[in-house]
Amino acid sequence: MKLLVRNLSRTTSEQDLRTLFTAHGKVTTCNLVLDKETGQSKGFAFLEMPNDIESKSAIKVLNQSTVDKSKIRVKYADEK
Repeated sequence: MKLLVRNLSRTTSEQDLRTLFTAHGKVTTCNLVLDKETGQSKGFAFLEMPNDIESKSAIKVLNQSTVDKSKIRVKYADEK
């Protein structure tokens, strides 16, 4: 399942996210979206967790949690 993580601190790294979400299950991809000009985080990321139960657990526990002083939002990404 593809997850969208929003409202990330600009200091949160892909490795930070991978560590955070791996506590709830297997993470196959983690893509922190960066500004093309500055190379800094745009404050959101996409993660892929193949197990439905694990992804639901991650959403339940991590949505509205505080990471690097920012209250993050986690939900399923809309498929296009």
